[in-house]
Amino acid sequence: MPSDQVLYQAAALCLTYPDDDLHARLPLVREAAPQLRQFTDHAAVTPLRELAAHYTEVFDAGNRHGLYLSRWQGGDTQRRGTSRVRCAEAYRAYGLECSGGELPDYLPAVLEFTARTGDTGLLTEYRDGVHRLRTRLTEAGTPYASVLAAVCATLPTAGPEGPH
Repeated sequence: MPSDQVLYQAAALCLTYPDDDLHARLPLVREAAPQLRQFTDHAAVTPLRELAAHYTEVFDAGNRHGLYLSRWQGGDTQRRGTSRVRCAEAYRAYGLECSGGELPDYLPAVLEFTARTGDTGLLTEYRDGVHRLRTRLTEAGTPYASVLAAVCATLPTAGPEGPH
């Protein structure tokens, strides 16, 4: 698996609700994706209960840091629905589907999809939203900002015609 794909898989794990599985995998994530060291070092020394409370505070659906990428494109609910359908169709094209009760535009799901398939189309499509989320997380001073910064560093910049 190329290094960007490893990073995407590791970032997906870091951006899901923290549990015992995350804590158990931190040494592997730290070794496989050194770009995430700032977050993994923080998570390794933070009690799981505190890490989970911080995650909820940062990513609660009612705040400014949502992990659902269609939210970052703006527009109405219908546009978000269309965006989610496009994500689900991309998954199906590879014989995959979003599971676990999350919507298909959930950033950890998109990262895992990208890691598994090597298809960066969805991440590129949502590039501007991922950058805006990173900016907001940086402003909030959360260690999750470093995870988004590592992902953003792999994304192509917008071409002369602007972002797609």
